[in-house]
Amino acid sequence: MAGCTVLVTADRRKEELGAALGRRGAQVRYAPALSMVPHVDDDRLHAATLALLDDPPDVVVVTTGIGFRSWIEAADAHGIADLLLAVLAGARIVARGPKARGAIQAAGLTADWVAESESSAEIADLLLGEGVAGLRIAIQHHGAGADGLDVVLAEAGAAVASLVVYRWGPPPDPDALHASVLAAAAGEIDAVVFTSAPGAEAWLGAAEEQGLGAPVVERFRDGMVAAAVGPVTARPLERRGVTPLQPDRGRLGALVRCLVAHYEHAETVALATVAGPLQIRSRLAVLDGEVLPLSPSSLEVLRVLASRRGEVVTRDELLAALPGASCDPHAAEVAVARLREAAGRRDLVRTVVKRGYRLELT
Repeated sequence: MAGCTVLVTADRRKEELGAALGRRGAQVRYAPALSMVPHVDDDRLHAATLALLDDPPDVVVVTTGIGFRSWIEAADAHGIADLLLAVLAGARIVARGPKARGAIQAAGLTADWVAESESSAEIADLLLGEGVAGLRIAIQHHGAGADGLDVVLAEAGAAVASLVVYRWGPPPDPDALHASVLAAAAGEIDAVVFTSAPGAEAWLGAAEEQGLGAPVVERFRDGMVAAAVGPVTARPLERRGVTPLQPDRGRLGALVRCLVAHYEHAETVALATVAGPLQIRSRLAVLDGEVLPLSPSSLEVLRVLASRRGEVVTRDELLAALPGASCDPHAAEVAVARLREAAGRRDLVRTVVKRGYRLELT
């Protein structure tokens, strides 16, 4: 991923995610679209947990990994974590996706059933199909709060206990969020990473509020990569016509490997030049595995030449691509000369007498 500028839109575990991408050569920017407010109402959560200890549930629905872990941590702070785990071990545990299942396993418990679609609708279909009348069901809600699952189960005769462990809050740095949208719309970002559906919706919503929703979506369709940790996270993107990369498993490590694999594949289909495979990123170019020390002018010249895939580009066309408003044909010649010098191969860009220049392909 050398030379790739990757935008991380998550707040939680952003350093871990950024470090994993950085080890693979990426330049990482951070612009969390939302913040997570843990233990949003600790007294109420503590009271609801005590009620479950007094009257154990038949079924426990775990909607998020972070929510479940935070619940156990909150119980531990009150000295009742062991009692809570014992109660949960005696209940049927239903997980909303693999991340929730992972948190359950980390606590020494076993999920009896997992909604692979990561949707509450799938959980509702399962439980309603089996019948819930007379059952006591505890639901750990995700950061967006109740999503209707408790209502439909209660209407079907279940006694529902809702536990809100955390909620989504405003972005921790609104200026960084604003700048990230501008950078994405301007073509300065190679990939945007999303780890939650609310976060994806918030970042896309920020783009739309700035009047940049359409340009950002167009960038996604024109080469900027969207990467989502799972199908639920992908939905805000898909509703806007963007198809993101998704790993087979909903884990951050799998998400990083998926993104790396995408760029490894990009290497295999890179433009084959006489100086080696050429890949052009948002802010730099990689030639035969090495990042070229290019000025903005030389990079734009190379971008135009590469887009024509070996066809001749006139001096006027190169001049039009250069930053600024210079009308001096010599400026294009200078940019080409600097490009050749940076590449270390004069034959990378061939001069076609009285016509212009072309990138020399194999």
